[in-house]
Amino acid sequence: MKLLFEHADHNKTLSLLPCLDTTSREVPNNLKREKKLRFPNISENELSRHFTELEQQVFGVNDGFYPLGSCTMKYNPRINEEVAVLEGFTGIHPLQPIESVQGALEALYLAEKYLCEITGMDKMTFQPSAGAHGELTGLLLIKAYHEKNGDVGRTKMLVPESAHGTNPASATMAGFKSVNIPTREDGCVDLEALEKAVGEDTAGLMLTNPNTVGIFEKDILEISRIIHEAGGLIYYDGANLNPIMGIVRPGDMGFDVVHLNLHKTFSTPHGGGGPGSGPVGCKEILVPFLPTPHVVERDGKYSFEQISENSIGKMRSFYGNFLVNIKALAYVLTLGCEGIREAAENAVLNANYLMKKIDDLYEIAYKGTCMHEFVITMEGMKKEHGVSAMDIAKSLLDYKMHPPTMYFPICVHEALMVEPTETESRETLDHVASVLRELYEEAKINPEKLINAPYTTPINRVDEVNAARNPILKYEFQE
Repeated sequence: MKLLFEHADHNKTLSLLPCLDTTSREVPNNLKREKKLRFPNISENELSRHFTELEQQVFGVNDGFYPLGSCTMKYNPRINEEVAVLEGFTGIHPLQPIESVQGALEALYLAEKYLCEITGMDKMTFQPSAGAHGELTGLLLIKAYHEKNGDVGRTKMLVPESAHGTNPASATMAGFKSVNIPTREDGCVDLEALEKAVGEDTAGLMLTNPNTVGIFEKDILEISRIIHEAGGLIYYDGANLNPIMGIVRPGDMGFDVVHLNLHKTFSTPHGGGGPGSGPVGCKEILVPFLPTPHVVERDGKYSFEQISENSIGKMRSFYGNFLVNIKALAYVLTLGCEGIREAAENAVLNANYLMKKIDDLYEIAYKGTCMHEFVITMEGMKKEHGVSAMDIAKSLLDYKMHPPTMYFPICVHEALMVEPTETESRETLDHVASVLRELYEEAKINPEKLINAPYTTPINRVDEVNAARNPILKYEFQE
């Protein structure tokens, strides 16, 4: 499709601004542009059609099956959106007097209360903008804790192979050295390797549970013991909280700090659909280091207060992505205790149901019951028929389905990570299974068809390597 700048210029205008109702002033010549601004000259009708066409080029959870592994791309109930656009939430400013925003402060206070209950934490900050930002915040809390205790030699952060992908980068950003811990054949942390890795220089461990291959770390209490006895702290990456919320709490597993992805687990728009939010909760030992300020309640009134002089300071301006937090609160209040647990149980049920529908054809990387997701390896299919994980993913586009996560985790060759989420029906999962089975059989008899897919999308197979190495980042005007 054309860019707005590529539409023919018929000198049409689209007036959106009201008439000037103040005294105008002449702009000094030295501040004037030498060339006219290159705004598109199109009509309202053309503009409307342009954005409608653009909307039809994208794919979201409202369009079809979206099994993006470890990202929990699930349906966002409309009630969340309706609550978040109430004037009492959208018509306020972060700098206005606190007595005039008591409802907003109460909402943050309640969100913290419920999310701390779900995670088993003592306090929480809503400042981090998203998951990786939350990771950095949590790691800075751990770093501040060790420095306060004079343990400046604790410079290593242990990161298992089955951890979330951003963990090593976040550890490096926080000033730690990332140490890789291998995974056993069952997909869980290798305890022997972990015990060998810990020492006086261990600051902590970053862990996702369930981990990135969709397996619950059954040795989590032993892992916690090993790290704590070595003097380290344990960080919980909340990317995969969706299948355990309301069932088991990170705080009860021994985790000291946790970040949540409200734009995943708590059903607010994800990725291109809107801003994220990565609140960080912690146990009492880390509370003095939390970002400031913090919402407190006294005698039915709410206010902000500084936590302590040992705070790591602010992680961003003001108090986080407020409306995303409101959507998460609406989601929790709508579901309640029983609904939160049911959502988690259905996420696990759906993943196992879909896996069992196809595991007689596709090779599952880690056998047995999974949690929210499972990982397929296409390594055998690629060797035998030349059809890769990428080819299966691209072929799904022709069936109006978004592909699973590809080539991650890196410990599984030719990986496809499938996460159906709890919001998909049995009928949808049956259809997905039939499509995957059809593609598997097609790969054996006509591999070229899959290798050249997709065929029905606005553009066909993209040269992704060239696009990554030689991106076109701006429009070049023809002089």
